[in-house]
Amino acid sequence: MITQKTLTLFFFLLLSFYTFTSSATIEAEPAFENPIDRKLLGQDKERTLSHFRFYWQDIVGGPNATSIPIVQPIPKFNTSSSFGLVRVIDNALTIGPNLTSKVIGRAHGFYVSVSETELDLLMVESFVFYEGRYNGSTIDIVGRNVALNKVREIPVVGGSGVFRFAKGYAELRTLKFDAASGDTLVQVSLGLTRVSTRSHSPASRCSSPLVAGVSTSRGLPWAPPHRR
Repeated sequence: MITQKTLTLFFFLLLSFYTFTSSATIEAEPAFENPIDRKLLGQDKERTLSHFRFYWQDIVGGPNATSIPIVQPIPKFNTSSSFGLVRVIDNALTIGPNLTSKVIGRAHGFYVSVSETELDLLMVESFVFYEGRYNGSTIDIVGRNVALNKVREIPVVGGSGVFRFAKGYAELRTLKFDAASGDTLVQVSLGLTRVSTRSHSPASRCSSPLVAGVSTSRGLPWAPPHRR
């Protein structure tokens, strides 16, 4: 006959076994962060220095607007700094300054008016490219843009595809502002370094010679030769 003492001992051993196996399972789980060979991500390669120039078309008025306000400015700043204004953008990036120039990509993101005293914008954007071997790759910028300054500099904080691990800067120059419509033309000059490899490009992994209707077999006139 099983005594109370025997049952107590049995349940104690069962509980101890469960605790031991649970601890072993937790310890066996993989670490949140693990080291990786730099070669797997191309980080053993020499970095390439490149320069790009294109034009940012900010269309805020009319039926074809690509810059849309989603939060209106605080009323008392409406006629000064537009403090509080938030716009979401899908702006064309063109190879030349004319709106009818060839579109090589889009600027996706938003900008926010963040100053009560001047037209000071916080820009968060991805430049998404469609052309050549850059098709599907992006360059990301985040930073302050004092819109009335002649030249503004915003950091390049990263990228994807061909531009994986990109670092650098974007210089912005306003070439034209239409006071009636609010439309703005900005020249964008990018200087950046990146891993010198083509293996990360989404376009380069595609078996078709055309991706989204754009040839991937040629370079871009808006991208001068790379310098090492």
